[in-house]
This record gives sequence, structure tokens and C-alpha cells, in this order.
Amino acid sequence: MIRVLLVDDQELVRTGLRGILRPQFGFDIVGECPDGSGVIAAVDSLTPDVILMDVRMPGVDGVQATRALRQRDSRPPVLALTTFDDDEVLSGMLRAGASGFVLKGVPAEDLHRAVREVADGGAWLDPAVTGRVLAAYRSAAPPRAGRDAGLEALTSREREVLALIGHGETNTEIAARLVVSEGTVKTHINHLFTKLQLRDRAAAVVFAFDHDLVTPSPGGRND
Repeated sequence: MIRVLLVDDQELVRTGLRGILRPQFGFDIVGECPDGSGVIAAVDSLTPDVILMDVRMPGVDGVQATRALRQRDSRPPVLALTTFDDDEVLSGMLRAGASGFVLKGVPAEDLHRAVREVADGGAWLDPAVTGRVLAAYRSAAPPRAGRDAGLEALTSREREVLALIGHGETNTEIAARLVVSEGTVKTHINHLFTKLQLRDRAAAVVFAFDHDLVTPSPGGRND
């Protein structure tokens, strides 16, 4: 059962999410917050596996709350939830440390997959707006020339792992595909994160897109 914390200022939205993320589908809504101000306390008391966080809220918004979570040694991953086609705000969520984003109104099956993916340590970038959001994200990233040098420093196996991260595969899936242990996969990931100066898995997905290791496709995963 995946423990989910809902953070959204609209009661109607939270009610709808409770109806979609039901126990029969493997989800347990352990708590709700009407804005980002109560997220830290909720995480400490409820220990969720993943946070489904609205982007725009009065008071403490999604970007501020996600940034505050990033300062902690142990924190659940954040999946940004929005109705807004606002590339700068969504890219801001990625820079703050979110593991991805999904648009409100997606089919229930897609939301299930997104929450599971992020809870399992993966990243999820909604294909409807991925291209534009990545463009906004790149505008705040280091110059590509310097980052290419890091890419060249990767071993062939590390490049392979990076491409699979970009495809949306989890550590378990990567290990099965490469016929290695999950511990070996984690070691490769730590090495490539260090070499490329990447903060988290979402940044690795962006890097894989940016360097043509993977391209967007009209589905939850990427080609």
C-alpha cells in the first residue's frame, strides 16, 4: 500500500483524488494539507511514501514547500499536480526538487502510474507539456558545453543506466534489464550523478532528454 499525502487548497480536488487513489488500487491517503505550510509537520507525523503537491496555493505554494523539504536529510518524493499550463512554474518545481509533474484531469490510470513511479524512486514528466517545461528548465541550467564534458566521462554502462532513467525505468526495472543487482544500479547512479553534477532523478531525466538519450512520447514512459 502506497502512503500518499495530498496537498491542495481545493477541497473538491482533494475529494476527487481520494476517489481515484483508493485502497483497492493500492493507495492509502494518510493525510491532507490545504497548503504547503503544514507539509513538514505532516511528513513527520504521517510518514508518507509520496506527496501529491499542488503547484499554486495561497500562503506557502508548492515550490516553497518542495524547496523546504529538500533541506531535510530524509524526505518523501514530491509529484507536482497542476491545472496550469505554466512552464516556468512547473520547471520551478523541478528545480526545487520535485520528482516530476502530472496535470489535473489525466485519466485515473495515468495518475496511478505516476504516483507509483515516483513513490518507487522514479520520475514522471507529463508528456503533454514535457517539451516546453524542459525548455524552461534548461534556461536555468549550467551551459551545455560544460555538462557535455561530464557526459563524456561516463562509462558505457553509466550512459546505459542514464538512458534507462530517462525512459522512466525504476532501479528494480533497470537491474532486471541489465541482469545486475539493485545495489549495482544504485552505485552506477551515484557515480553518474556525481560526474554530471545532478541533484536528483528528475534532473537526470531532464539531462537524458537534453542530450538526446531519450525523446518524449505520447505516454507515461518515453521512447
